Amino acid sequence: MLRLGRREFGPHEPVIMAIVNRTPDSFYDQGATFRDEPALTRVEQAVAEGAAIIDIGGVKAGPGEEVTAEEEARRTVGFVAEVRRRFPDVIISVDTWRADVGEAVCEAGADLLNDAWGGVDPGLAEVAARHRVGLVCTHAGGAEPRTRPHRTEYDDVMADILDVTVGLAERALALGVPRESIMIDPGHDFGKNTRHSLEATRRLDEMVATGWPVLVSLSNKDFVGETLDRPVKERVVGTLATTAVSAWLGAQVYRVHEVAETRQVLDMVAAIAGHRAPAVARRGLA
Repeated sequence: MLRLGRREFGPHEPVIMAIVNRTPDSFYDQGATFRDEPALTRVEQAVAEGAAIIDIGGVKAGPGEEVTAEEEARRTVGFVAEVRRRFPDVIISVDTWRADVGEAVCEAGADLLNDAWGGVDPGLAEVAARHRVGLVCTHAGGAEPRTRPHRTEYDDVMADILDVTVGLAERALALGVPRESIMIDPGHDFGKNTRHSLEATRRLDEMVATGWPVLVSLSNKDFVGETLDRPVKERVVGTLATTAVSAWLGAQVYRVHEVAETRQVLDMVAAIAGHRAPAVARRGLA
């Protein structure tokens, strides 16, 4: 059972986490949701299309202009409070690696801390424990926040992913983060080249076998672009193909830009797997 905020999800119930970037320089939307009203419109649309989680980020993942903790908090804390006010039942996640930002957004109403940089600030898990909120434990290959990988090597990339993410999850549990609110994430592209990310996808069932719910953040990433030789705006088909494979292998939570399209893919895979009935089943019965 996965429990986040006011919601509970069964083991075969896929969950969509919609991305809302509160940055002027995000790689995908170039700041389309930096201002409050477009961002709130994005939240409303994502919820209507089937997102259970809204993931709010105040710093883009890649290199760029420095964003201090104070500026990151300015971009996220008030927005978290407003989303909480307007959408009381939605699960609010904040994509941050900083404990002080985590503290502030939890006080504003966040339900989940999405630590995409692999515990670089160990205090973030302590914040999650203190506030009894969820935590995403990600493999980033030891990379510093907002850096790109350079000639990264692993003897066995999945073995490293398992060692790091399970270790972070067990530490979080020992600190007091609720077990049912901890997820592990292979960290596609983070501290990895394209072949590493493809292998992590291919072997995702090994993460699922740990018993921790698995979150994947695949949406329009560079490993998709390099695999198909497509620019950012032409990676949706590759992303959805990777989503289908990940769903078949047992991932549960999907951090995405395209909510409606992802919902259809997940529903189709769930029906093929026998976990969901068809929405309509008239063929051959009339």
